[in-house]
Amino acid sequence: MPRFLSSLLLLCLTFNAHADSYITRLLNKPVPGGVAVIDLGSTTQAPKASYQGKPLLVVKEQNNWLAIVGIPLTVKPGTQQINAGGRTLNFNVGSKKYPEQHITLKNKRQVNPDPADLKRIEAELAEQVRAYRSFSPNIPSNLLLDKPVSGPLSSKFGVRRFFNGEERNPHAGLDFAVPAGTPIKTPAAGKVILIGNYFFNGNTVFVDHGQGFISMFCHMSKIDVKVGQQLARGGVVGKVGSTGRATGPHMHWNVSLNDARVDPAIFIGAFQP
Repeated sequence: MPRFLSSLLLLCLTFNAHADSYITRLLNKPVPGGVAVIDLGSTTQAPKASYQGKPLLVVKEQNNWLAIVGIPLTVKPGTQQINAGGRTLNFNVGSKKYPEQHITLKNKRQVNPDPADLKRIEAELAEQVRAYRSFSPNIPSNLLLDKPVSGPLSSKFGVRRFFNGEERNPHAGLDFAVPAGTPIKTPAAGKVILIGNYFFNGNTVFVDHGQGFISMFCHMSKIDVKVGQQLARGGVVGKVGSTGRATGPHMHWNVSLNDARVDPAIFIGAFQP
């Protein structure tokens, strides 16, 4: 076989082996609200990468560095770019249609809050956004996550939600139908960076798994951790409840990457295109 063709075949085999890597197969779901896995090459040190001005989670698989990019629900299908090591790398975002959910609430203030509520909500939102934007240098203990509870899904990620007929923000996480008091376990090791009792979310815990990879649990009946506490994978953060804007007990779990709320189903092998 000519040397050129032999080299080309080797290059193709190497590329295909990486393109079919474990992390790529697990996480690469490049749609609005999904995740893109981008090859950064095989440099000696981990390259720094960013998307929409925010730092990205970078991990090493075999000899290659990979950027794990959270894609906001607001991103339109088409070409997107990241910056990595002085380079601009393109990736393509496909389309995904999310269903609708109509919810009736007896407490009308949870649909149209009064001025005092709005002031509280604004302050709480700023506090939570700061937590979502935190970026620690630690590499996550695992990217294939455990379910925080064992139970059926009651509401999927990305659902367009209508409260008493009025559209509000899409559903930013997964809901699990489990009884009140069920222990909630962290799906990967991490540090508790925020706890609070919020207007919409009720009792809430944020766990930083490393490099902008963050879990948020809310509507809890009880919080069993403190800010700054280090948790091993499977550590209990609290118990399921129905605090905040909730129609009944359930476990709500958000996953955030580079300050983008993404579908947690991707990380538990339950993503549906």
